Amino acid sequence: MKPISEGQCVKHAQYGVGYITASDAERTTIDFDDHGEKLFVTELMTVEIAGDMPARTTTRSRRKKATAARPAAREPRAAKSRSAKA
Repeated sequence: MKPISEGQCVKHAQYGVGYITASDAERTTIDFDDHGEKLFVTELMTVEIAGDMPARTTTRSRRKKATAARPAAREPRAAKSRSAKA
C-alpha cells in the first residue's frame, strides 16, 4: 500500500474511524476518535479510505486524571519533637 495523504479519513475494522496524521512508505500514524493514535506498518495495514466522511473540524480533548485530595498540612517534624519534650 502506498502512503496516504495527511488528513485523509479512513476506517479500520478494529479501531473504527480515524484520520491520517503521518504517512510514508514504511509507517503510517492514524488518530482514531475512540482509541487515540496508532502506528501501523504501511504495507501491512488494512484500512478502507472513507472519502465521503467529513473532514475533522475540531480537535478532541482528553480528560485529565483526577488528582487525590491534598492531605492536611502537617506540623513539621522539628516542631513536633520540641513540643513533645516540653
